[in-house]
Amino acid sequence: MAGDTGFGAANGTFGELLQGMLPDARRFLVTFPLDTWSTASFRLTDGDTVTVSPAGKSKSRLLATRMLRAHGHPGGGTLELDGGLPEGKGLASSSADLVATARAVADALDVPLDEEATETFLRGIEPSDGVMYAGIVSYYHREVRLKERLGTLPPLTIVAHDTGGMVDTVRYNHAARAPSHRTRREYATLLGTLSDAVRCGDLAAVGRVATRSAELHLGPDPDLRFVRMRAICREAGGLGLVIAHSGTYLGILLGAHRDDDPERVERVRARCAELPGTVSVFRSLGADACAAPPSVIHHAGPVGGDYAL
Repeated sequence: MAGDTGFGAANGTFGELLQGMLPDARRFLVTFPLDTWSTASFRLTDGDTVTVSPAGKSKSRLLATRMLRAHGHPGGGTLELDGGLPEGKGLASSSADLVATARAVADALDVPLDEEATETFLRGIEPSDGVMYAGIVSYYHREVRLKERLGTLPPLTIVAHDTGGMVDTVRYNHAARAPSHRTRREYATLLGTLSDAVRCGDLAAVGRVATRSAELHLGPDPDLRFVRMRAICREAGGLGLVIAHSGTYLGILLGAHRDDDPERVERVRARCAELPGTVSVFRSLGADACAAPPSVIHHAGPVGGDYAL
């Protein structure tokens, strides 16, 4: 078995369409699958340890070791991670690394691995963004547990502004305060609205809920970036704003990218570039891309490049 190599991939998510706490005090999020990927290759070795590259991916090394021992493999392995997801930005880079790792190890061992098994291996390592599931899902990220599969939307365009820096997701989750009971009830209402909107493809309602989630996250006095980008979104006829709740990105959600006017995208990007930071254009995943098996997916970075100011 030594020398056998497996491969895996997992998509990121552009922040969350909605994130908050329900009346039962369970924290949840709704994923927004992104066409940017983490990829992993794992080669079984006779040694008793797992080595990983880049060397700092200690959580992925822990996961690989956990899976080897669970499947009775006495040896170790060599794990290599790559992809187009920047770290600490709110694009689920850590969760994507872990899910890609799990899929690569399972492929090398030639053992089945479904979403529930992936969750079992991830649980206790860190909160998860739910990217082991195809399509859009509501997810109990702290529990690493699925709430509900919601479906898919057409591939959408996100013009994203990044203020710079990094956010540690684990520290963020530990420090996050519990919202009021009134706000929890609003989150429950928003989740119901968003769930219905995804199922029936109501993009306008999706945009309204995502914008409200960003407002609740930022509080009653949003920063200048939010105010400016909301105005740009309205001028451009965008669907709304979507935020990385534990990251640095704020995005303007435009229409299906196959039908969207490239000149409109460029105008929105140019307006966002007036703000301090960097601007990128991302694409969300639609039904066809979400259904693609991980073994045949290659990672892709942001479309159109970054603009440093």
